[in-house]
Amino acid sequence: MSLSIGIIGSRGRMGQAVAAAAREAGVVVSAQGDAGDDLAAVVSACSVVIDFSAHGATGDIIRLAGAHRKSLVIGTTGHSAEEKKRLLALAGTVPCVWSGNYSVGVNLLYALTQRAAAVLGPDYDAEVVEMHHRFKKDAPSGTAERLLEIILKERHLDANALRHGRHGITGERTRMEVGIHALRGGDVVGDHTVMFAALGERLELTHKASDRSIFARGAIRAAAWVSERPAGIYDMQDVLGLR
Repeated sequence: MSLSIGIIGSRGRMGQAVAAAAREAGVVVSAQGDAGDDLAAVVSACSVVIDFSAHGATGDIIRLAGAHRKSLVIGTTGHSAEEKKRLLALAGTVPCVWSGNYSVGVNLLYALTQRAAAVLGPDYDAEVVEMHHRFKKDAPSGTAERLLEIILKERHLDANALRHGRHGITGERTRMEVGIHALRGGDVVGDHTVMFAALGERLELTHKASDRSIFARGAIRAAAWVSERPAGIYDMQDVLGLR
């Protein structure tokens, strides 16, 4: 099938970057809009919907994609765990790539983090640090949340093990906790570091983004890939063959 995309969240920084990446790749942008616009018109005009809008609009976008039988690429973050679980069930009725980060490098970071967490074990304290621009509205970032999910799964821990920053007399760090720290300032596009610290050594895995175009190019790559897949939930690990 020929690829044409509709961009929801087109006036935002990521929406504009996706439009530029599409032009660079020779991909047709059939329609653009934002939450509050006529989303049905955007969805009906394309073969794949790319959403980088407000998290409150995701449900409506998924329902419209289902009604019009369109593929989806969702990059919007800020959903609660309960919201995301419900929306993923709904999105599974169409071909859908859902990722908190569309960078190829970040998705390799996911794979490396999974491997490191499995090999190093609980003797290595795991901490995740992320930094974004002052305008970002949610914390931690979707990328950091995915890194935490990977570590928790490998260590057979649940969300109760997370420590969102530390303050006051916290006592000694236990082996059964994972730290998460969100920094905000300036125009930082996105920095993520996963640290595994033991007595005598420390391993750090870091990815730094300097241009939003890396995410936009990844989203276009995901759109082309998912346009030829059956209904189901996928992520960039699937798109890149890292699964």
